[in-house]
Amino acid sequence: MELPLVVSVTSGKGGVGKTNISANLAYALAKAGRRVLLLDADLGLANIDVVLGLTPEYNLFHLLHDHIPLSKIILPTRFGFSILPAASGVSEMLELSPGQKLELLDSMDGLEKKFDYLLVDTGAGINDNVLYFNLAAQERIVVLTPEPTSLTDAYAVIKVMSQQHGVRRFRIVVNLAQDKKNALDVYKRLYNATDHFLDGISLDLSGFIPLDTVVRKAVLKQRPFCEEDFNCPASTAVRELAANLQKWETPANLDGNIKFFWKKLLFKENAK
Repeated sequence: MELPLVVSVTSGKGGVGKTNISANLAYALAKAGRRVLLLDADLGLANIDVVLGLTPEYNLFHLLHDHIPLSKIILPTRFGFSILPAASGVSEMLELSPGQKLELLDSMDGLEKKFDYLLVDTGAGINDNVLYFNLAAQERIVVLTPEPTSLTDAYAVIKVMSQQHGVRRFRIVVNLAQDKKNALDVYKRLYNATDHFLDGISLDLSGFIPLDTVVRKAVLKQRPFCEEDFNCPASTAVRELAANLQKWETPANLDGNIKFFWKKLLFKENAK
């Protein structure tokens, strides 16, 4: 059985455009004919619904506290993909208990036939929820910008996940780049730091998103910039990232961290 590829989109600091990239990547994958679920995993400060101009009736708070079934929480959108919204400004969601984490993962069982990709838009930083959702993914996109603080915080995320949790491969996306050379320079600085201080880390530059005035216009209209102008530079870059992502294969071996669809992944691995 083919399982959805689970890809987290994360960052070391806020304000790097992580959520906007997640939404537009979901849009581009949907336009390519893929079935996509976008999970808002920034549980206490969720904003996928705001970015897309949506008003969900239910969110993950209702799953974990009111036992509303996931089927009522998943919201199909007019953009061609579905979202699993979270709550904003709800302190009870800032740190999930171990039981709530397992309940969320278990509730996802049964979705494997409905989606090709599960994109997980995490919070920023290295708090418990952020690490948990990154570790539960099969691939991790780390978003950073040319700002020095963004680079140092991205390095911190990679360091914690690699040294404390055994994660070895990261996909890098540079946002707000002046041009390809600027993106490569940012990537090389991050690569050099990890190569010098961390052992056995694989960093793959999976794409970069250039500065583009269309992005701000779309944000103000609460719609994906890929819908605002499908051929602008930022949209073209996201389409290239989506094409790249579709070539990724589910990792052959589990890394010891509990995953989305972990029961079926474990069965699949044991059946080899």
